[in-house]
Amino acid sequence: MPLVRGHYPVTNPDWTLNGKPTGLFREGPLRRIDCASNLAALTTQVMLSVPIHLEAGDVVTNLTFMSATTAAGTPTNWWFALYDDAATPALLAQTADQTSTAWAANTAKTLALATAQLIPRSGIYYAAIMVKATTVPTLVGAALHHANVAGAIVSGQKVLAQTSGSALTDTAPATIATPTTVATVPYVVAT
Repeated sequence: MPLVRGHYPVTNPDWTLNGKPTGLFREGPLRRIDCASNLAALTTQVMLSVPIHLEAGDVVTNLTFMSATTAAGTPTNWWFALYDDAATPALLAQTADQTSTAWAANTAKTLALATAQLIPRSGIYYAAIMVKATTVPTLVGAALHHANVAGAIVSGQKVLAQTSGSALTDTAPATIATPTTVATVPYVVAT
C-alpha cells in the first residue's frame, strides 16, 4: 500500500490558522503565533526593515504591520515600503505617506503599495516601515536576546531586522544602505 499521507497534514496548518486566504498571504519573518512582544522597535524618522519570503509570480499589493500598546503620537509622516532581494536592496514600491493619519494602539494597519509588485523570482525581499512622530508606535513582534541573534550567525543567513536612514520624511530611500542589525523583529504580512 503506497504512502499517501503519512504523518503530514494534507493542508498547511498556518494557512488554516490564517483563515484559508484565497489570495496572496505571506508572513515574515515571524508567524503570528510567534509574536509575544510589545516592541519599542521604531525610532522617529528611521526606517526598520525585515525579510519576507516571496515566491515568483506573487503579486504584492499591500503590507500590514500591527501596533502594540503605544499609539502613534502626533505623527507627521509614516509609510511602508517593499525592497528587492539585491545585495543592496532597492526600493520596489512605497505606500502613500500617511502624514498625520492616526494609528491607534493594538491596531493592524494595511496600506496599499503605490504600484502592485509582480515578484520575478522566489527569495527574500524586505518589508519596511518608517514613522516620524512625537511618539512612535510600539509594534507587535518578537524581541530577540541580542542584535547579534538577529544578524547572520552562520554564512548565508539573512538579517531578521535592521534599521537604516535618518531624517526620513515622506519618501522611502532608494536603497537599504548601511543597515544596522537590531534585536526587535516586527510582524509583517504581504497580501
